[in-house]
Amino acid sequence: MLERLSTLYELQLIDNQLDELEELRGDLPAAVNELKSQIQTLEEQIETKEDEKKKSLSKRKQNDDDVDRMKANLKKFKSQLYQVRNNKEYDALTKEIDHSEEQITKLEAESSALEDLIQKLKNEIKEIEPQLDNYSKELKEKESELKQIIKANEREEARLNDKRDKIKNKVKKPDYNTYMRIRKASGGKAVVTIIRAACSGCHNVVPPQRQIEIRSNKRLFSCESCGRILVSPDIAEEAKKKMQF
Repeated sequence: MLERLSTLYELQLIDNQLDELEELRGDLPAAVNELKSQIQTLEEQIETKEDEKKKSLSKRKQNDDDVDRMKANLKKFKSQLYQVRNNKEYDALTKEIDHSEEQITKLEAESSALEDLIQKLKNEIKEIEPQLDNYSKELKEKESELKQIIKANEREEARLNDKRDKIKNKVKKPDYNTYMRIRKASGGKAVVTIIRAACSGCHNVVPPQRQIEIRSNKRLFSCESCGRILVSPDIAEEAKKKMQF
């Protein structure tokens, strides 16, 4: 049981150091992720607008071609008015002329609306692009800063992770699962000791009888207030010596 308790506290000591290295990065990882998310959103907006602009340009081109074709037909229909031989032919031609003029007006109006939309999309893209450039520059700076911090602590972090892996292999799986669950729920501190008759995790007083039981090192005990695993000061001191703290 001594080895079991000591190994858990050793794991906590290693994780404390790894947490300190993580804290050196500050809010940079979160800031980098946020900037990446913002950049992706803006890029998607530009892509959507570019696609809509492309479709609008294609539709306007098609309309212009249709208008040119209809105007050519309209010119032909009007010239044929002078060649009609009866009212029936005249009525048929005037009907075609009216329909063509109506369609031309409709297509020209649609093309005008498309031109306005295309210009609007161009302006919106121009407004987004500077934001995208700013976010990209900021991301590059923060990634560089984060990379420098990671680089500065790379060896130490690798050494600690290697040491952690070795200690983890000594911990029983149920104990490790419990440790990680408490660690996640308690801000990283899963195994603590007693200092001045109180839990060093939550600083609540540990009853005298429970202190005696914890000092006996015969089984795992949890703080009745915060749920953290409690080990005796002797276990903590021995673990620190072993880990050269």
